[in-house]
Amino acid sequence: MKLKAIVIDDEPLALNLVSEYIKKTSFLELVGEFDHPLDAIDFLSSQPVDLIFVDIQMPDLTGIEFTRSLEGAHKIIFTTAYEKYALEGFKLNALDYLLKPFSYEEFLKAARKAHKQCELEMDAQPIIQANSQFLFLKSEYKIRRINFNDILFIEGLKDYIKVHTIENEKPILSLNSMKSLEQKLPEDRFMRVHRSYIVNLDKIDTIERSRIIFGKTYIPVSDMYKERFQEYLDKNFL
Repeated sequence: MKLKAIVIDDEPLALNLVSEYIKKTSFLELVGEFDHPLDAIDFLSSQPVDLIFVDIQMPDLTGIEFTRSLEGAHKIIFTTAYEKYALEGFKLNALDYLLKPFSYEEFLKAARKAHKQCELEMDAQPIIQANSQFLFLKSEYKIRRINFNDILFIEGLKDYIKVHTIENEKPILSLNSMKSLEQKLPEDRFMRVHRSYIVNLDKIDTIERSRIIFGKTYIPVSDMYKERFQEYLDKNFL
């Protein structure tokens, strides 16, 4: 199993060093180098990445703030010259913490931890299988069949998703990512309107001030997805 990795650091020497460490590690694949975290966020919105090496002390957006903004199940390894950030990093469930300057041996130890963790998660990966009318989703040690027509919207919560349906008062909870589920849903019926929400287009009744209303739930349409959603509305607006 090979992990796709990126490195984010505003210091050119540090950026190059970690990139070279990744390149010489057989189970890692370098797919991106960024000297600004905002560029990495744009990249992550469309590219699958397993492991992120990120500096903490950066201008505009710190590594801590960057990590808080992420969705999905990325593995984070912080790289920094400031030991005082270690506790805050681990509060964010960072996999490891490398204090600069660090050797390849220290880097490799942290990378192996990420690799082992991903292998364990792969063995326990939830089932998502879908056809044109329904999907099977693993939830609470069971495999649930969910008809597309019963889905109102899907909510992302870091490593989990909540599928809100018409029939069930409580959402169906599954250990999975929004991206993996999105890939299984028919594009003509479901649309992602926010990093944390996918909606069933057929179930939309009311839209108010860039918010989609499902009963008492107000789902925001974020700037990243607003243009695509507006195109859908324009095609169906009388």
